[in-house]
Amino acid sequence: MEKRERLLEVDNLHVHFRSSAHTVKAVNGVSFTLHRGETVGIVGESGSGKSVTATSLLRLLPSPPANYPKGVIRYNGEDLLKLPEKRMRSIRGNEISMIFQDPMTSLNPVFTVGDQIMEVIRLHNGLSKKEAKERAEEMLRLVGIPEPKKRLSMYPHEFSGGMRQRVMIAIALACNPKLLIADEPTTALDVTVQAQILTLMKELQQQFNTAIIMITHDLGVVWESCDKVIVMYAGSAVETASAKTLYDNPQHPYTWGLFDSQILSTVSQQERLHPIPGSPPDLRAEMKGCSFANRCPYAKAVCQEKKPELIETEEGHQVACHFQTKDKTLERKERVLA
Repeated sequence: MEKRERLLEVDNLHVHFRSSAHTVKAVNGVSFTLHRGETVGIVGESGSGKSVTATSLLRLLPSPPANYPKGVIRYNGEDLLKLPEKRMRSIRGNEISMIFQDPMTSLNPVFTVGDQIMEVIRLHNGLSKKEAKERAEEMLRLVGIPEPKKRLSMYPHEFSGGMRQRVMIAIALACNPKLLIADEPTTALDVTVQAQILTLMKELQQQFNTAIIMITHDLGVVWESCDKVIVMYAGSAVETASAKTLYDNPQHPYTWGLFDSQILSTVSQQERLHPIPGSPPDLRAEMKGCSFANRCPYAKAVCQEKKPELIETEEGHQVACHFQTKDKTLERKERVLA
């Protein structure tokens, strides 16, 4: 197998938000690597730290209140957390691009779609207005928007939700970035359009050899799109594995809960979904033990007292659970069907 070039390395990343009264520890010790042409999925409930991790890669979080007490984000050998703002501006939108969650609020309603694509191209590539317009038309054609020349002069409100998402992808890919961050790219889209967007992203990835970080709460999207998966809970990674391994042999009780609470092809139509009981912990408070202990049906006394480390239970599969090791394995309880 051809060895892929390592593009990004996140090592022990911590992201905190400080106010006069509290410190919210939104991300606590996340680590992963990403290679050219590879897709990594980050999954978890709302508030698990997915988007904070992703926006930290581009340093889009206002500081203060955001700060990075520990960790390294190494991109092509450079630590992004230590780069001057001028260098970061040359990376954002050019080498690393992001598709934001809601295209209607991410696109400027008072500028045409063409102007918004051209702005990125002219800023980073230094092209003339005519050249930028030709490139913008080419990008709209590339993402499957019909009559691209005519569409350049239209405004975001004149596009459907799926078409606006395609425009966001066109903007993100206009400068042929090496890394694309997709934050819930199929949220609020119907199933047919979701499939079209995922297929489009896969085709463009193959064409440009772009690495992708896919942020989602949808395990179906992960299965469809990702090579590796990071399951996050309360700001930490609780399980990491290849997509196939995660689906064939999930090992963390939180991952089991995610599977049980979503409609997947492996779930019988007669089988009821089972939500995860309780709520995520307050990230302002100090957590002594496992952050999932209060919601876990398998929790023991040790789970309340000691935080589990992320350890490798099999090659390429890491789990943060006191009862999942190479020597002993926690067996998943049978679901109680109504």
